[in-house]
Amino acid sequence: MSYALCKKVRDLTPYDPIEGEFDIRLDANESFLSLSPALRSKIAGIAASLDYNRYPDPCARELCARYAAVYGLSPDTLTAGDGSDELISIINSCMLEKSDPILTVSDDFSMYAFYAALSEHPIVVQQKEADFRIDVDRSLELIQEHKIKMMIFSNPCNPTGRGLSREEVRRLVKGTDALIVLDEAYMDFWNESLLPEVEGYDNLIILKTCSKALGLAGLRLGFAVANKTITRAMRAVKSPYNVGLLPQAIASAVLEEPDYLQNCVGQLIASRTQLQAALDSLSEKYPDFLKKVYPSVTNFVLIDSPKAEAIQSALAEEKIAVRKFPGFLRISAGSPAENKRLIKTLERILESLEKGDAAHA
Repeated sequence: MSYALCKKVRDLTPYDPIEGEFDIRLDANESFLSLSPALRSKIAGIAASLDYNRYPDPCARELCARYAAVYGLSPDTLTAGDGSDELISIINSCMLEKSDPILTVSDDFSMYAFYAALSEHPIVVQQKEADFRIDVDRSLELIQEHKIKMMIFSNPCNPTGRGLSREEVRRLVKGTDALIVLDEAYMDFWNESLLPEVEGYDNLIILKTCSKALGLAGLRLGFAVANKTITRAMRAVKSPYNVGLLPQAIASAVLEEPDYLQNCVGQLIASRTQLQAALDSLSEKYPDFLKKVYPSVTNFVLIDSPKAEAIQSALAEEKIAVRKFPGFLRISAGSPAENKRLIKTLERILESLEKGDAAHA
């Protein structure tokens, strides 16, 4: 006799990010801004003073207080996690019963359905409208029809870069007693957050991350924000020491610099605006290959392209990494120099594709 893997994990494969040596990485929606020399020096001093033989604060109190101060929240509404992924997993496995159905939307962050499936929840998928908009009335219908216990989605959305207004999200939350998990990982680049109202709802969890606007993807650090009742439950079910000593200390130090953070957000938005405009121009010049460039409120841009695979491959040969979905490319905003090289290289690729099509006509 030998042990056999259970059915739900038997055919799974590990997450497969784009690997290889690239000069420019525009595939993971990271910030192109690294920490300033002054912050690095400050962090080095803090790191040298920590007692690594001791467990970290299980509630990450100082970190939560710093984050709360930056975003105008009560620290009592925050649960720190080892990235938003850990928090999504906790919500799926601990905040619902096994048979409770979950509503997701398509297209959206793939890990929502992944963690729901691992926790063995029935999953109902709502297809977005042709313009990637979530029809809130349809969401409410599906919640009632399928007795949905939780709906989870990103706003603004990864991978579309589109956003649902605060008013529409508010209408959704107020229109149901299902738990609404609102992933605002990219909301630092927009102004439609529901964070100021989170304590007023008994069915809302907002997820935040330090990986995007804060430029701390390497720390793997996120937060669940909710009323005090939900927060007490989240803190009770998470692992006791889930956020390490060093990530807590580094993020706390960075959050002490709100002007620095605001400057970073401004640079990222400016880069996205520059990238969007340049891609719009290429779309006008090569409409057969870049059919549509979607307006974005994030730090990346989505492109509808029938040649997505060929373009991604050609860019990779030029040591530039971008993300591909079936029929689409998603390109993160880079530094001004990175954006310039991307656009120059992309135009050369599109010109070659156009000549190739003409030769075969």
